[in-house]
Amino acid sequence: LIVSGGPTQLVFSKKLGHYQIIGETLDDAAGEAFDKVAKLLKLPYPGGPEISKLATKGNPAKFDFPRPMLNSKNFDFSFSGLKTSVLYLVQGIPLKVSPSGKERPSGLRLTAQNKADIAASFEQAVVDVLVYKTALAAKQLSSKTLILGGGVAANKKLRETLKLKFKTDFPHVNCLLSPVALSGDNALMIALAALAEYKLLKPSKDLKAEPNLRLDS
Repeated sequence: LIVSGGPTQLVFSKKLGHYQIIGETLDDAAGEAFDKVAKLLKLPYPGGPEISKLATKGNPAKFDFPRPMLNSKNFDFSFSGLKTSVLYLVQGIPLKVSPSGKERPSGLRLTAQNKADIAASFEQAVVDVLVYKTALAAKQLSSKTLILGGGVAANKKLRETLKLKFKTDFPHVNCLLSPVALSGDNALMIALAALAEYKLLKPSKDLKAEPNLRLDS
């Protein structure tokens, strides 16, 4: 599971150098959605850590935000609609009644508690989708190892929820989570991945940088 402000992808790898993107975001990346919601709540940039910190003071069940594509028959993600739901709530645009029947408030003053509750509810919605899709992929592909990387890998709720889910439902799966202190260093993660491929796969020395090349190209 790669989760950052750029890609949000589920990648299946049988061995080093073999990568198959089986699911990805169709619009906003998870990290991008965190940053945009943080801006709506007037939090500093980068927004991900600020949302996570504020969420610890809020109620994750206060607002019934949508879980986009949770029931789709694929491993793709979408976070644009979730971000828009937060926007509507903050700007006071009336929201429809949630699927659970609980009416969503239409417009709130951004008090300290309301901001914390929005942050917690938004974070919970993102984590629910990421964990559900990842677990579904692990089950269908009979995965032996789960690897979590990207800037959002530093999110405490995501890490704890993923570990608990796999410990409970997939105890045989080895969970490898990138260290929190290094999760925000994209240059380091890219360099280490390149070093591993260079040493083990021994590619041609005639290398050319292609910044837009897809992982499965």
